[in-house]
Amino acid sequence: MSQDCCTPDGNVMILACSGGSNVGQLSNQAAVELTREGYGKMFCLAGMGGHLSGFVQSAKDIPQMVAIDGCSVGCAKAILEHAAVPIRSYLLVTDLGIEKDHNLDLKKEDIQKVKEAVRDVCTRDQPGLPKAATGACGCCG
Repeated sequence: MSQDCCTPDGNVMILACSGGSNVGQLSNQAAVELTREGYGKMFCLAGMGGHLSGFVQSAKDIPQMVAIDGCSVGCAKAILEHAAVPIRSYLLVTDLGIEKDHNLDLKKEDIQKVKEAVRDVCTRDQPGLPKAATGACGCCG
């Protein structure tokens, strides 16, 4: 994982819905790509759903986190609430104007839209993130 001016030191925990629809898979793919780009690290939401103590404690201890849900069912949000993990930043993919369907052929522009929204919501909700982490420095896109 490379470090660059758009990396908030890799310390953003990314928790993504991986549901069986386009928006669930967009959540997951955005998390994968953001991790590969060095913008935080994707963690296992299922481990928190299973109340595995190490997963839950890691989520409680990390200073920067974003939960990404595909749709209004809100599985990621419900898992975190059930595990008593504070939600620091939250994104709902359908709020970006992407309709939920079951076509798993994801569009690159939709993936990019989700990634940009993750960066934006993290910067807005977690002011400790450097502005460069949003891609505002022009080096990310």
